[in-house]
Amino acid sequence: MILNIQNETSQLKTVVLGQPYSLGKAPSLEETYDAKSYESVQKGMYPVEEDIATEMTAFEKVFLKYGVEVLRPLILPNCNQVYARDVAFVIDDKIITSNIIPDRADEQEAYAPIYSEIAFNKIYNLPEKAHVEGGDVVLYNDTIFVGTYTERDYPEYKTARTNAYAIAFLRELFSEKTFIPLELEKDDTDPRKGILHLDCTFMPVGNDKAIIYKGGFKDINDYQFLVDFFGKENVFDITREEMYYMNTNVFSISPTVVVSEERFTRLNQYMRDQWELTVEVVPYYEISKMGGLLRCSTLPLVRE
Repeated sequence: MILNIQNETSQLKTVVLGQPYSLGKAPSLEETYDAKSYESVQKGMYPVEEDIATEMTAFEKVFLKYGVEVLRPLILPNCNQVYARDVAFVIDDKIITSNIIPDRADEQEAYAPIYSEIAFNKIYNLPEKAHVEGGDVVLYNDTIFVGTYTERDYPEYKTARTNAYAIAFLRELFSEKTFIPLELEKDDTDPRKGILHLDCTFMPVGNDKAIIYKGGFKDINDYQFLVDFFGKENVFDITREEMYYMNTNVFSISPTVVVSEERFTRLNQYMRDQWELTVEVVPYYEISKMGGLLRCSTLPLVRE
């Protein structure tokens, strides 16, 4: 397989979609590793496997409708494998295996059959000190935006997933790319106050458009940089409540087709009417209760 991912929106050819089966029991409060899951456990509304499977099947059907090859990881017993984006990510023709939090290291075993289709010299493992997850890496051709957290209390946050060391490593590996670190707000227990990954507060769609939540950035200058980069007329600003329901975490199949959650009525209407995109809607509300949405569930391997 010749990997090729340079941005978030080019025509998708091959994607890994996470796995909804054999999730195991709902975590305890102490076992959660993101604010949304913490809230779901606390309120007794953590999703059940049947609902997760129904939603992921709906997502898969959209891929198949557009002729996308869909690969799935092996099913591991009692292991939540919904969020493929955290396990690895592709930049150009290289796949980078994430140093995910230790609680989730077993998930990587399930990708062995997929990795066996990739040339070994295109597979990169990060140094132990380099922490990065695919949700923090947003590609825009020669510019790569990376969500990060560089405060001294980094080790104290379960939701701080990408550090400066990892960004330095990626800069070395892709020296021809421009990396833009964006400092994110973090909170382990309140999903309205903190941002788990960059794709939970910012996402390019179409050819030159972007969905952004202003309050997700520690520094207002980072938000302003994105607005200037895309142009104010090309930015759709979402509210705090829309961020809470993960309105930025949509997934593009092509520059003209985007998959979104059926409840994102304001965003979906805007993308259709103002940006003239084809918006395929699926139910993904239950999956959102675990801290991720559509983009989080995918690991794109090949785009045109």
